[in-house]
Amino acid sequence: MLSVLVYPIFSIIVWSIFGLFLGLMLLRMIFNFTDPNPFGKVGRFGFKVRKLTEKWVYPAARFFAMYGINTKWAPLLTIFIGLVLTYFFTQIVGNTFFVIDGLTAGIATGSPKVVIGFILYGLLSLLVLFIFIRFIASWFVFTRKTFLGFVMKVTDPIMRPVQRLIPPIGMFDISAMLVLLVIGFLQSIVLNIFVRN
Repeated sequence: MLSVLVYPIFSIIVWSIFGLFLGLMLLRMIFNFTDPNPFGKVGRFGFKVRKLTEKWVYPAARFFAMYGINTKWAPLLTIFIGLVLTYFFTQIVGNTFFVIDGLTAGIATGSPKVVIGFILYGLLSLLVLFIFIRFIASWFVFTRKTFLGFVMKVTDPIMRPVQRLIPPIGMFDISAMLVLLVIGFLQSIVLNIFVRN
C-alpha cells in the first residue's frame, strides 16, 4: 500500500528538491565562469547564489584543488554526488516501503513463509545501506566510536575478504560494487523462494 500510494508522491517531492538543487548548482557554475560585475544586479544575484551554495561546493572545490583541477568545475562534482545520494535515498525509502507492505501482507494472510522472506529481504536491504554508507565514509576520516565505526564492524566480515581479492583503486573501492551485486542477486533469490512461490 505504501509502495503504491505514498512512494510516488515521496519520489516526486525528493526529485523536485534535487531539481532545485541542480538549478542552483548550474547557476553557480555559470557565475563561476562569467564572473559578472559584483556591483550590478546580476553580480549581486550571483553573489547570493555563491553564498547559498558554498557549503555544498566548497568540499568539491577543495578536492579539485588538491589534484590541480580548475575549481570552477566543482559544481559538476557536487551535482554528481547529489544525484547519486538522491537516487540511493529514493531507492532505500522505496525498499523500506516494499518490505513494510510485504510484511503487512504476509501477516494479514497468515503466511509465515512470506514474513520470513520479507524479513530476510529487509536485512539484506539494511546491509546494502550499510555498505553504501561505508563506501561514502571511505572518503572521510572518522573514529571507531561513532555510528560509522559500527557500520565498519558490521560490514567488515563481508568486505575484508572481497577487498583482499579486489583492492581499492585509488580512492574508489570496486569491491563494494561487487558485494552490492551479490546482495542484489541474493535479494532476488529470497523473493523468488519465499514470496513468489
